[in-house]
Amino acid sequence: MDTAELTGDELVRVLATLASPHRLRVLAALSSGRNYVSGLARDLGISRALLQVHLKKLEQARLVSSEIKVSADGKAMKFYHVNAFALDLTPQSVTAAVATLASNDSDSGSTHTDQPQIGSR
Repeated sequence: MDTAELTGDELVRVLATLASPHRLRVLAALSSGRNYVSGLARDLGISRALLQVHLKKLEQARLVSSEIKVSADGKAMKFYHVNAFALDLTPQSVTAAVATLASNDSDSGSTHTDQPQIGSR
């Protein structure tokens, strides 16, 4: 994957996914080779449940892929690996991506705004 291949919505998803320090750590850990969930959680010092949340987001953004392998003792193990990607953000690539955005929603569904919400305190 590279920036030129991404639609505006895909670019927003990838950048939002990369905005998490935990997900950056997961990508860094997987950059040296594939790993299974329990091993990766142990290496990163986080729970498997939290890791699964981050891996799901990374998979949705197509930054990682997974495959199930059966171990010698017959246990199914899900391995993850990093997909090749290169992001080259330039004013021109951002302009091209903006032209393909599906909506004008500036914050992709977030309810956060810089203005106070009516009825909020």
